Amino acid sequence: MSGFEFSCPLPIRDYPRVLLAHGGGGRLMHELISRLFRAAFDNPVLAAAHDGAAFDAPAARLAFTTDSYVVRPLFFPGGDIGSRAVYGTVNDLAMCGARALHLSAGFILEEGLEMQALWRLAQSMAAAARRAGVRIVTGDTKVVERGKADGLYVNTAGIGAIEHRLEILPASVRPGDALLVSGDLGRHGIAVLAARAELALESAVESDCAPLGEAVQALLAQGIEIHCLRDLTRGGLAAAVVEVAEASRTGARLSESALAVCEPVRSACELLGFDPLHLACEGRFAAWVAPRDAGRALQVLSAHAPEGGAAIIGEVTAPSRPRVVIRGPFATERVLDMPSGEQLPRIC
Repeated sequence: MSGFEFSCPLPIRDYPRVLLAHGGGGRLMHELISRLFRAAFDNPVLAAAHDGAAFDAPAARLAFTTDSYVVRPLFFPGGDIGSRAVYGTVNDLAMCGARALHLSAGFILEEGLEMQALWRLAQSMAAAARRAGVRIVTGDTKVVERGKADGLYVNTAGIGAIEHRLEILPASVRPGDALLVSGDLGRHGIAVLAARAELALESAVESDCAPLGEAVQALLAQGIEIHCLRDLTRGGLAAAVVEVAEASRTGARLSESALAVCEPVRSACELLGFDPLHLACEGRFAAWVAPRDAGRALQVLSAHAPEGGAAIIGEVTAPSRPRVVIRGPFATERVLDMPSGEQLPRIC
């Protein structure tokens, strides 16, 4: 959050907190939209002040996605609900092999939310959009009664251009494909848990919240034959690999020794009883690529992994039961499955 100017243009001394009237369709709602959101997300498409956004599409193939965010707490080490909403949506587009173009943003505000906090989140979203190379071009705001929305919920939708002929989806996965991850695991889950429970970890952990589009576009630019991509959000790597194996009717064999987990995350997991394979990441993804391209794909991912940890972690196998197994450090194998519940709710 460093570097932001947290001076809200709204008259804070008059309206330091969100009021029900800010969602009532009158002057206060107009001022909130024009002087806070439109000021933060300013661009020519949004400036049209219409009920929707009109723009030229640069490609015949488009990707479209939407998601809602209920993160608690609103701010956490390495990010906040605002940046999480932007990155989450552009990352979903990237997993389709699309270059993100435009986003919408819908806000469910709770009466009593501090206006200064809302301004900080709007500025964070604007910075995240600039980093991801997208514009927030339309949106909506509603206000609900105090105690009904835990401060703020955000919905974002995004549209992106698919500028290649690959079919990047689970049905394209084949036995023999190499499976890679783009970085180390578990940072986001531990960062949010530590902030929520006010844990004083020996070493601070920051979320890996970041846009993934640049790394994906680099893979495409190098001619990597990508069969599937999946970001490692709720359920972590385990859920992503099992979900793709089931959807593609294949299996997978992974190597635990190839997976990177930074020491503070590993220590926190050992202390709290979490499995890093099931923890959410918000700046990591798995890639299923043709085996001949595995080495080049690893080079590309390593160049886009500031914390390190990009690796070839296994291969796709013929369908079997169990579908996914992982080999441990002592040559023992265990079944990798989706978590039966959610280790940590409200993380995205």
